[in-house]
Amino acid sequence: MQAWLKAGLVGGVIVAILNLLGIIPCVGLVTCILGFVVYLGTGALAAYWMLPPRIAGPAAGQGAMAAALAALIGGIVTTLVTVVQMAMADTATIMSQIPQESLDQLEAAGIDPSVFTTPGMGLGVGAMCCISGIIIAAVLGAIGGAILAAVRAD
Repeated sequence: MQAWLKAGLVGGVIVAILNLLGIIPCVGLVTCILGFVVYLGTGALAAYWMLPPRIAGPAAGQGAMAAALAALIGGIVTTLVTVVQMAMADTATIMSQIPQESLDQLEAAGIDPSVFTTPGMGLGVGAMCCISGIIIAAVLGAIGGAILAAVRAD
C-alpha cells in the first residue's frame, strides 16, 4: 500500500473522530484547531512512511495527497451528520431564530426561507465546506511532508 494512502486513512479516521466530537457544544473550536494539526501530522506521516531517501518535493506531494484524503473522509462524515441533524431538526424552532426582517427580505427576493432548513441545504453546505477543507488540508499536508523530509532525509 502506498505511503500516502496509509497515512491518509489513518488521518481520515482521526479527523472523522474529531469532527464527531465537534458536535459537542464548546468543543468544536478545539477540534477544528486539532484538525489542522492532524493535517500537518498526516503529511509528515506520509513522508515518514516513504522509502528513503526522502526528498522534500515528493514528500510534500505525498503529504498533500494523504491530508487531502483525510479531509475527504472527515468531510464525508461531517456532511452525513449534518444532513441527519437537518432531517431531525424542528423547522419551526429554526425559523423562529431568524429575525423577521431577514425573512421578509428573503421572501421579497423570491426565496422561500424554509429552504435553509432542508437536508438538501445541509448536503450543499457540507459539500462546499468539504472542498475548501480538502484544499486547506492539502496545503498543510504538503508543509508537514516537506518539513519531515527536510529534517529526516534518510
